[in-house]
Amino acid sequence: MSGRFDQGCSAFPKLYLCCVAMQHAANTDLPGPAPGLTRESRSRNPEQTQLEILEIATLAFAEKGLSGARVDDIAARTRTTKRMIYYYFGSKEGLYSAVIERAYGGIRDAERQLQLDSLPAVDAMRRLVESTFDYHQSNPAFVRLVSVENIEEGRHVRASAAVAQRNAEVVVTMRNLLERGAREGSFRGGVDPLDLHILINGVSFHRVSNRHTLHAIFGRDLREERVARSQREMLVEAVLAFLRPR
Repeated sequence: MSGRFDQGCSAFPKLYLCCVAMQHAANTDLPGPAPGLTRESRSRNPEQTQLEILEIATLAFAEKGLSGARVDDIAARTRTTKRMIYYYFGSKEGLYSAVIERAYGGIRDAERQLQLDSLPAVDAMRRLVESTFDYHQSNPAFVRLVSVENIEEGRHVRASAAVAQRNAEVVVTMRNLLERGAREGSFRGGVDPLDLHILINGVSFHRVSNRHTLHAIFGRDLREERVARSQREMLVEAVLAFLRPR
């Protein structure tokens, strides 16, 4: 159990840059400009420039929200210009929408790498629950961005075809896994895949989004590895017990 937990987001090397950028957002100031890249070198590497703008913008919007984050600050910390950010993303809202799409894409990319079809249904469900828990634990900025977007009443998510398409994938994945588990005799039938997705994500999200108030009220630091490992296993066992044939 400990070995699986300790992997964290390192199990997904494809997402390393995103994880590194996100994991500091809840408690740290925005970083200064990335070393070693001048404006001239960035002008010759637009993809790298856009990636670094998105990384800094992720931190800014997660920390200060859509209304509080300033494009001038983001530009200063990427050694680019406000005009260049507008060139790539159109506006501050366009940049925020790109950040939201990238954030949701990160967790969906992590799920794609799980190779659930190669496992028996029970093991596949365990892996999916663990991955969901680990992603939220390792990416507090993702949790904060989702909270920010809920303050915005989901209007940017609602307007994004990319977010809708990527998030539809997880419901399909869950439905296929539930149906396979029912055929194998491991899961009971009649479970709504979206309801189960909300259950798994609800616990994974809440313990990160509310960790400061929970710590203040109950004195338990949910960031401690021992606590996180215990709650991770509790969630897995709760989901598997719920799915067990009756």
